[in-house]
Amino acid sequence: MTPTPRSVSPAFARAPIAASDRAIEWLVRIHSGAPGAEAEAQAFARWRAESPEHEAAAREAEALWHGLGGAGAVARDTARKTSREKITRRALIGGGAFAALGLGALAAGTIRDRLAADVATGVNEVRATDLPDGSRVLLNASTALALDFSGAERAVRLLSGQALFTVARDPDRPFVVTAADGRTRALGTAFDVDMQPDGVVVTVVEGGVTVAVREGSVTLRADQSLRYDAQGRAIGPRTVNADSVTAWRRGKLIFDRRPLVEVVAELQRHTHARIIIASGRLKGLEVTGVFELADPGSVLETIEQTLPVRVVRLPLLNVIL
Repeated sequence: MTPTPRSVSPAFARAPIAASDRAIEWLVRIHSGAPGAEAEAQAFARWRAESPEHEAAAREAEALWHGLGGAGAVARDTARKTSREKITRRALIGGGAFAALGLGALAAGTIRDRLAADVATGVNEVRATDLPDGSRVLLNASTALALDFSGAERAVRLLSGQALFTVARDPDRPFVVTAADGRTRALGTAFDVDMQPDGVVVTVVEGGVTVAVREGSVTLRADQSLRYDAQGRAIGPRTVNADSVTAWRRGKLIFDRRPLVEVVAELQRHTHARIIIASGRLKGLEVTGVFELADPGSVLETIEQTLPVRVVRLPLLNVIL
């Protein structure tokens, strides 16, 4: 599946979630190569003309769909003209040994987090849980969190993964989520906390939160996000489309110029096979696209088709070269 090259705007027009999902599904059918694609395209054109909301959803879906192809075309025209390292048997054996160590560390960390957790999900498992105070949390795949509602505050520690919290109001007992060295305090809200390889990202869906790190605190409102790292440095806030950031709750992965290293970290939650980026120079390649969580393998396939990389597939291991 190779999208048609097209430029992409970094910002997306806001469209209702249902309309956005429908537009994306329509594009999947149109570009699937199955019989009837032309009829689907004509029906899509009629649907998008029905209202401004449909047109906004169609533009958003097209930008997301075509962006990866555009970025990949530029990258191929430059990077693939240079010589590529030859992958020898020795390199694969060495990579396999490195991956085995990585898998062991990953498994140990996962087991440790699950033992300490009150609520946890496995690979490619998304689950909603009601909390004792009436709040609700939706856990992304490979996520673990611990609860402590016994004190003066409703304390949640995100041990690993990503979770979206919809908080019940209780002015007398603050709702606080700790992830790494940051504390996010809800101000009557719905918000997402995502533990990524190089830091934690907090995104507000509704209401507001205050994020406290070593260098101070920042208040976020709806459609804003903030990243903080292990040194307590905060980056942001910045304006985002919270519906796209939290598309995983609707069974989709939506990336808007996300570094490959972050895309791989997100994908890793949904597949048992370890994914390794062999070269540091590849980690910053930007990825834009829309993918279905039901088929996480399609993400690697599309990245391989449209970016200057190759994926070597081994048992329980994918190496991006």
